[in-house]
Amino acid sequence: MSSHSIFGRGQLLGWCAAPPLHMFLSLVSLAALVLFALLYWEIRKKNLLVWLGSYIKQDWRASQEVQGPRHVMFCFVDHYEPQWLKPSYEVEVQRVARWRQDYPKLCAGHRDADGRPPVHSFFYPEEEYRPEHMNALVELCRLGLGEIDIHLHHHNDTEAGLREKLQRFTRLLVKDHGALPVDAKGQPLWSFIHGNWALDNSHPDGVCCGVNNELIVLREEGCYADYTFPAAPDPCQTSTINKIYYAKDDPHKPKSHDKGVRVKVGGSAWGDLMIIQGPLGFMMGNRKFGILPRIENADVRTNSPATPERIDAWIETGIHVEGRPEWIFVKVHTHGTQERDIDTLLGSSMDKAFSYLERRYNDGVNWQLHYVSARETYNIIKAAEAGKSGNPNDYRDYLIPRPTFVPQAGA
Repeated sequence: MSSHSIFGRGQLLGWCAAPPLHMFLSLVSLAALVLFALLYWEIRKKNLLVWLGSYIKQDWRASQEVQGPRHVMFCFVDHYEPQWLKPSYEVEVQRVARWRQDYPKLCAGHRDADGRPPVHSFFYPEEEYRPEHMNALVELCRLGLGEIDIHLHHHNDTEAGLREKLQRFTRLLVKDHGALPVDAKGQPLWSFIHGNWALDNSHPDGVCCGVNNELIVLREEGCYADYTFPAAPDPCQTSTINKIYYAKDDPHKPKSHDKGVRVKVGGSAWGDLMIIQGPLGFMMGNRKFGILPRIENADVRTNSPATPERIDAWIETGIHVEGRPEWIFVKVHTHGTQERDIDTLLGSSMDKAFSYLERRYNDGVNWQLHYVSARETYNIIKAAEAGKSGNPNDYRDYLIPRPTFVPQAGA
């Protein structure tokens, strides 16, 4: 070793074996910086700042103890798009036929506390209408396995254009299929899911809608509730999460449904439209890079099936009408005609999910399970608002009647 060397051999070997404290602290700081950058990038990418504050507050939780059995309303809504990715007509037919053939088989062995099978709410897109597809879904509905509601993708639309689409489509569904209920004046009644999540022109880039007074238009054309959310990680996600609430439209501004007035026992309708949300939170047992918990957005797909852990988390979220915490509403969603997911939705995965719901949450003492459509969910919510209690099964048709599923000549 050179006589000019700063370290002797022993010093050098000791330094290599045990780096100085300042170097160790530098490495720790670098790791912390990388972790912070990763976390910040993930927060921005997943638009978490939109709703993270509401999640931290947890202000949807019940404020009182529950007496007696808990009732779980399980509502499965479907962004049902036979023309997803614009396939050939033959593929469209195959997608719809698969549901007509396999969904009754899936439901055959499953019943809730009321002896009812699972029910699927098909939110059918106006722009994808074909009478033969609708007829196949109506056959499922006549078997008591589904109901039909309205889905719509529209871009750069106007109020007049939106009204024309809704009026034409809803009246067609009544006249040719009996697929929607009507009021005493013949007005079709229905619930809604907005395509691309952009309800009330809520996308920050101003795309996928165009109508700032959409909530008003929906109400005036017969819509009684919206089932679009949660939409996370999409930027259209609302800051309000895990609640059932009324939204009032500001016709001059987008995203009027971001906040509203919670539905509560003894309350009354307010504003323009009821927003019925599904559970939103985090999958603490499923972490990206083993560090960051993934978003739980109640979306059922092949890569995120309805596992017992997810089902427990949905029910633990406890979405309810304020003042009626023993009635728990679990609204989950899917895109039922996408080939990558259809085996999960119609196969053993959902069979096991229904079995778990019936085994864990339908013991008749602590829990009662109710498979409900979107329409029935709304009716039970309104019954709770009116102060009704006891068995929610009594209120499936409380305000909005079941569709006839018989064509209404002259409608």
